[in-house]
Amino acid sequence: MKKRKLKIDFIMLILLLILFLLLYFLAELKLFGKRYINFFGYTIFQVVTGSMEPTIKTSDIIIVKLTKEVSENDIITFKADNNFITHRIIKKDNEQIITKGDANNTEDLPITDDAVVGKVIYIFTNVAVWIKVFKDPKVVIVLIISIIIIKIMFFKDEKIKNSEEE
Repeated sequence: MKKRKLKIDFIMLILLLILFLLLYFLAELKLFGKRYINFFGYTIFQVVTGSMEPTIKTSDIIIVKLTKEVSENDIITFKADNNFITHRIIKKDNEQIITKGDANNTEDLPITDDAVVGKVIYIFTNVAVWIKVFKDPKVVIVLIISIIIIKIMFFKDEKIKNSEEE
């Protein structure tokens, strides 16, 4: 019984940490008006086009290391106009960076180091469904209530067993 309680406590701790992280990210985006989060030098983006397929597909989530140190063949996220674009560097010289989406036929307009947000270091594939699920506040509320109810049930069960043992 104690092992089960320990597992539930661990799951609740993980879920609470996730909840606090989400609240932190929301505060950075909404309260502080930032365009992307900065979590210990990293950020995340959801890909909205197929310009990098098959390497990165629409609705994939990418982890981007916030850095200006990039080189040819790196996949980077950069700001162009008022959008964030994730493409591969095909040419870099001292002043300009030329990028192109893997699925595109033409190169992008040249950018400078100032436009670079960072380098893609990890791609989470097939997460579109989970994003839709956890963006719905009703789902998050039901999840939190369910965790609380489960915790109460196990606490009650433990209390009953302790009173029977005495």
